[in-house]
Order: sequence, then C-alpha cells, then structure tokens
Amino acid sequence: MSAQMNVPFLISRAGAVSALTLAALGGSLLVPGGTSEAQAATAHAGKALQIAASKKGAPYKYGATGPSRFDCSGLTLYSYKKAGKKLPRTAQQQYNSTRKVSASSRQVGDLVFFHSGKRVYHVGIYAGKGKIWHSPKTGSWVKLDKIWSKSVWYGRVR
Repeated sequence: MSAQMNVPFLISRAGAVSALTLAALGGSLLVPGGTSEAQAATAHAGKALQIAASKKGAPYKYGATGPSRFDCSGLTLYSYKKAGKKLPRTAQQQYNSTRKVSASSRQVGDLVFFHSGKRVYHVGIYAGKGKIWHSPKTGSWVKLDKIWSKSVWYGRVR
C-alpha cells in the first residue's frame, strides 16, 4: 500500500474524517510504516492546526496556555504539544526554535510570526489561503483571520 491514499478512498474508508483534517493534510492520509520525515512533519502540523481550530471561540487571556483560554503563543504551544511536538513558551522563542521557510514554501500548519524590525510580537498557525488560526488580543478569542501584514516570517516546527 502506498504512503498516501486518494481522497475519495479516504472519505469512503474513514467516514468521520473532517474536511479540516483533509485540508490540513493536503488531501492525504499518512499510513503507518510508510511515512517520510516530511510526511511526519506534515502530519504533526495538520494535527496541530486541527487542534487550534477546535479551540475556536476560546477567550484570549495573557499568559494562558489552555485548555480553555489562550494567548497567541499559548495556543501554538498547546496545539503542537497535543500533536506531539514541543515548543518554547513565547512567540520570539518559538520563532528562534523553528526552521525558517519562505512565504512561497509555507505549508498548512507552519507558524506565522508577525514582527516589527527584528522583534516577533505575535504568532499563529497557517491555515492556507492567506489565513491563520490565532488568539489575537485581550477582548478577543481564538479565530480564523486573514494575514493582515506583510511583516511576517514563517517557521516550520521541527
């Protein structure tokens, strides 16, 4: 069996797999024993994205890391931890720990870092089509938003 199955087969076989999961994995299902390192990274990223999306509506709270309230880096930390990957606590530390990727190479599940000069001040999880899941600020909540700035860097969790 190949490492990837086509989407119609996946839907008929898995039934309960959500559209978000399929989108996050690029329409592929990873089969145990048939994954490359890149596919394994994609699986963790897709799972982290799905976890972040499942927290839609959770209120922002400065310093919170879940499971019911989050700040920006708390959401990425929580999502990747649940997906089996460890990240440091702050947005800047998370940026420092990721493998940098260009905007043209970004993939669903990569981290999106907003910066002013060399200082990272916000992070979210790339959801595709120029959007991120994030926990933006006091008085807000976890939500899907368009990337609103050109001052962003992308990082892939190792």
